[in-house]
Amino acid sequence: MNTLNSEEKILEWLDNSLSPFKELMAYYKCAMMEIETKFNVLNEELSLKYDYNPIETIKSRLKSPKSIAMKMKKLNVSASIEDIEKNITDIAGIRIICSYISDIYMLADALLKQDDVKLIQIKDYIKNPKPNGYRSLHLIIEIPIFLHSDKKMMKAEVQIRTLSMDFWASLEHKIKYKKNINESLIDELSAELLDCANICSQLDLRIEQIKLKAKN
Repeated sequence: MNTLNSEEKILEWLDNSLSPFKELMAYYKCAMMEIETKFNVLNEELSLKYDYNPIETIKSRLKSPKSIAMKMKKLNVSASIEDIEKNITDIAGIRIICSYISDIYMLADALLKQDDVKLIQIKDYIKNPKPNGYRSLHLIIEIPIFLHSDKKMMKAEVQIRTLSMDFWASLEHKIKYKKNINESLIDELSAELLDCANICSQLDLRIEQIKLKAKN
């Protein structure tokens, strides 16, 4: 197995494999477009039928070569395009921002009912938050993209979260990964961020209850 043991060597290998690597990234970009379309269609359908738009925002991102190199090193992935595709499941990422917790599960169910969507893995960080307070529903899925003479199955990670979950996650990342942060404050900041995550969770639950009262 051709395993590279440093990010620099992996990046050099990616650069030397530029043509097949760019082709693979183009396929992931197509997969993101397909998934975005699926969610836009769901949002439009619900708007027409129920005058209700559950999706606030759709964001997508493609992992950078440096991020892929870091993931290859972490997972001990061998230096081949095939093994990158097989072992790294979050190169294509789509984030769906909703108003309510119930929207998260409704949209996930609607997506997974589609016959060309295959669920690979689900991680529910809403029912089981991460120790730092992070909450979101993560789906690793596989969908087909249709090329001019072929069909190719591609993996992608879909994250579905509420506005407050996204707000917290964005600020937590900015604060925890800020340059020149005073290390003596890390434990204190982590505790305060966890407290804020719990407040956001309580807010989501309260908003959900208000939504149910308004419906009745």
